[in-house]
Amino acid sequence: MSCALMTKYGKSPWIDRFPKSRVPSYSPHRGPLEIDVVIIGGGLTGCATAYAMAAADVKVALLEANQIGRGSTASGAGWIADDPGVSFADLEKALGLRPARRAWRAWHRAGLDFAALLRRLKIGLEPHGSVDVATTAEQTLRLKREQKARREAGLEAPLLSARVVGAEAGLVIPGIRARDGATIDPYRAALGLARAAAERGARLFERSSVARIKFDRRTVDIQTGGGTIRANRVVVATGWPTPLFKALRRHFWFRQRYGVLTAPVPANIRRRLGRREAVVRDLAEPAHIIRWVGGERLLVTGADAEMRPDRQRDKVLLQRTGQLMYELSTMYPDISGIAPEYGWDAAYARTVDGLPYIGPHRNYPHHLFAFGDSSHGATGGYLASRILLRHHLGDPDAADEVFGFR
Repeated sequence: MSCALMTKYGKSPWIDRFPKSRVPSYSPHRGPLEIDVVIIGGGLTGCATAYAMAAADVKVALLEANQIGRGSTASGAGWIADDPGVSFADLEKALGLRPARRAWRAWHRAGLDFAALLRRLKIGLEPHGSVDVATTAEQTLRLKREQKARREAGLEAPLLSARVVGAEAGLVIPGIRARDGATIDPYRAALGLARAAAERGARLFERSSVARIKFDRRTVDIQTGGGTIRANRVVVATGWPTPLFKALRRHFWFRQRYGVLTAPVPANIRRRLGRREAVVRDLAEPAHIIRWVGGERLLVTGADAEMRPDRQRDKVLLQRTGQLMYELSTMYPDISGIAPEYGWDAAYARTVDGLPYIGPHRNYPHHLFAFGDSSHGATGGYLASRILLRHHLGDPDAADEVFGFR
């Protein structure tokens, strides 16, 4: 059988490899309900926010149109990164030094706190630092500019020699190390956070799409197919504006990223690829993120492009899977000939400066939003949960303003 026939296209490896008998099931919403906060969206951000609210004794309900964790969350790379996935030098140019530094430090702290929460909840993760690498002369210049910008801002940015990167990641090229970080199975993490939220009293509803939202000066009514929920606040954690919020779409570009998980790499090849402990991100545009899964498979994401119509999806996915495997083999020639076991895509929204928009919008008095996380990591979902909780409690941090609608 050919490699193309063996590849599972359009399937998330995190879902496909999860035991079917252990998939939880939550009932659809039925009847009237009054509650403090309703969260729309059952991905990692929604589940983390449900847990944060419930842990703060907020009465909260979560509505997921399909099944928890099976949207864009299950198409992620599963990386708890310590930065927002946008160059600090570019962010400083767009926002200024102080806001850029606040955003960077907030993201780093969120990564540490998220990893600590997952350990406390006994949700599996593996500590892994990361290395930003330069694979071309032009990328090397940008790498040095980035390191200089970070160091002048008081941020840690140790420049690694090609020899050190070769030992750590099997790539004999320069890089910048980030010591903190971890990798997770994002689907399992979402399920674990949902379970922990339910144990704290959160109400979880699957197969409960929202048809309409009405609000007055005091409350908001959320209409589902099964009834109406009256709340003091609605949190929209759908990643980008749904048709209910078409007016907000102008803030975003809509993109598609692609991912590949290889078949197991033979042990004799793995030994030639360094210690395989670091998550690798190059400075290409768009960037590639490369990590090991289970110690024997390589996962790579990248090849981002404008969102395509559904009728083109299968053709483009086949092409992008081949492209990613080729680009991976140019970085790791030893893996040439190894087949992709999974090839998938994921839609996302990006803002003008690359930071997500988290918090209130002046046109929606009872709403909080979490849109536009294009970082390719899992940290943004946890960061959003803390910012949304602080806004709901009326006690935002100064750094939260950096992530607001601008």
